[in-house]
Amino acid sequence: MNNLYAILERPLVTEKTAALNAREDSPQYVFKVARGANKVEIRKAVEETFKVKVAGINTVLVKGKLRRQGRSVGHQPNWKKAYVTLQKGHEIKF
Repeated sequence: MNNLYAILERPLVTEKTAALNAREDSPQYVFKVARGANKVEIRKAVEETFKVKVAGINTVLVKGKLRRQGRSVGHQPNWKKAYVTLQKGHEIKF
């Protein structure tokens, strides 16, 4: 992927991710990322977008949920989630 802004789609802000952000030793931030992005591209995008140093990245493929509307059945698309751990002393302000 060439465009860094196409890699990071949006941050995921929930109660669970807020608890991960509040850790003092190594804060973690969670992003919804493009499905074709790999860890190297995600690291580069986060470091250049937010001007921080990344210590590690874990990625998860999230399966889309089954949805119904009346009789018809469909499902949401699968998507990718990235847990980004920052080095000590770095943080991202949302």
